[in-house]
Amino acid sequence: MEQPEPEKEQEDKDVKAGIVDKIQQLGQTNVPQLPQDSNIHCLTIVGQIEGHMQLPPQNKTTKYEHIIPQLVAIEQNTKIEGLVIILNTVGGDVEAGLAISEMISSLSKPTVSIVLGGGHSIGVPIAVSTDYSFIAETATMTIHPVRLTGLVIGVPQTFEYLDKMQERVIKFVTSHSNVQEEVFKELMFAKGNLTRDIGTNVVGSEAVKYGLINEVGGIGHALKKLNELIESRKTNQQHEGLIQ
Repeated sequence: MEQPEPEKEQEDKDVKAGIVDKIQQLGQTNVPQLPQDSNIHCLTIVGQIEGHMQLPPQNKTTKYEHIIPQLVAIEQNTKIEGLVIILNTVGGDVEAGLAISEMISSLSKPTVSIVLGGGHSIGVPIAVSTDYSFIAETATMTIHPVRLTGLVIGVPQTFEYLDKMQERVIKFVTSHSNVQEEVFKELMFAKGNLTRDIGTNVVGSEAVKYGLINEVGGIGHALKKLNELIESRKTNQQHEGLIQ
């Protein structure tokens, strides 16, 4: 039985409106999706990491209150066996970045990160929080001291708090990567590497040389490594089951 003309016209309009919306939002009509039976989840961390303060609407942000429930769901979902994290971030809120880093590092499932474009500032702890990390050849990572924005109370306690926050970042990065604490501090407090500022910008293979990142590679390398880690985990679980 054919649909009445008005209903058919409305359906056609809805389809066209949906296509136009996709083009406006994404620049394309068909959005590639991960296969329904995929055992790997892809998590993207882009733009500025938003913490306790809401950033202006024109800023591209990753909100930590969106990321944290996703990580909990990934840990609980038995169908997801591995997580790949795509990073292209300028950094952002220190505590929010550390919270995300701690959650990623405490996941029981294999994790791999890949820095594309940039993994700056508090993006560095997130990049190293996974089991294995990659960086694109042209990607960069900026290492600099913790900065405070907004009102600063000029008393010793404020600077002591800032120093302790910085130590938390240093401790996390050095314990989750192969970089030595002395080397990381040298990069963090280097003068002249960044214009009128303190810190260091490391590119691709330099990040690997310093021990921050495991390997230079792209998305293909990252997925291959993640599948290896998933298989290794399965083998270990089977072995433990036989022993018990």
